[in-house]
Parts: sequence; C-alpha cells; structure tokens
Amino acid sequence: MEWATEIEYFKWLCAKVMYVLHPTPSLTHWNLLRILHSTEFVWLLSGDDNRVQDGLELRDEFIYDTTFPKNGPRVIPVPSGTKASVFEVLLALARRAEFITDDRAQDWFWEFLENLDLSGFDDSEEIDPADVAEILDRFIWRTYNRNGEGGIFPLKNPRSDQRDVELWYQLAAYIRENDRMS
Repeated sequence: MEWATEIEYFKWLCAKVMYVLHPTPSLTHWNLLRILHSTEFVWLLSGDDNRVQDGLELRDEFIYDTTFPKNGPRVIPVPSGTKASVFEVLLALARRAEFITDDRAQDWFWEFLENLDLSGFDDSEEIDPADVAEILDRFIWRTYNRNGEGGIFPLKNPRSDQRDVELWYQLAAYIRENDRMS
C-alpha cells in the first residue's frame, strides 16, 4: 500500500473505533492505535487464520468506501499483502461480536483493549512502545493465563485451556459466560 493510502486507511480504521465525545489528546489513543496497526497478528491455531482473513477484508471495505465517494470515483491503490495487523484483527472480531450481541463493535474493541490492559495507554503521556509490545506479544503468542486472563477473553470458569482455543470459540465462551447474547 502506498504511504498516503496507508495513512488514509489508518484514519479510516481509527474512525471505526474512536469516540468523538472525547476529542482531547489526554483521552485519545492515536499512538496506541498506531502501534496496534504496525504490529502483525500471527495466528497459531487452525481457525485463527479466519480472523486474519476477516481483518484483511477491512481493506476491501476501505477500498470500496474510498473509491466510490459521492462526488464520483477516484483511484485508490489496492492494499497489498496477506499479513493483518493486530488492529485489523481486533476490529474485525469486534464487528463479529456486534453481530451476535446487542453491543456495538466500537464498544467491543475497547473492551478487548481493556481486557489486554492496553486502554490506559492514552495520549496524555508518552507511550513506551516496549510496554505495549510486551502485552501484544503475550496476546499474539498466547502466553496469557489458562483462563484467558491477559488475552482478550478472560473467563471465570473456562472449560479448557484458553491458550489452546481458537479466538472464535473464546469469543463464544466469553459472550456466554457474560450473558451477552442478543
């Protein structure tokens, strides 16, 4: 993806999750979102490749949204690559969660960040990328606790080791345990 398009795409992703009620720098998370977007999501379990594909499909949606604006078509280079960022995977998974619950994708996204202990990394002070990388590594490489604590779907009563469960089924168990079905 060309640099200018990459910036447009990042802003497009941010618009999907940012709360406009909190526009001050002390309550935004631009720097955190940049780190999430620059970090590759690596799938380890069969089935999590579907979450990568969901994230990559956001690029198609971006191209559609930006290629056919109200004032006529314009040419946008097609994003390339088959690697999805953590940002893309989390947003795509949040959209799936929205589909099966009454909660908005935006809210799910921030709940995921809260569960990862990332929501406190706002722009009110400088973020140490190494601190964020350590948390993301724990999530990506599944070194969180057996019950999912340290990941995006902590459970009080897991039926199995959540490190061995694909994200889709972790989401389903999380929704069930928290009584969030629509």
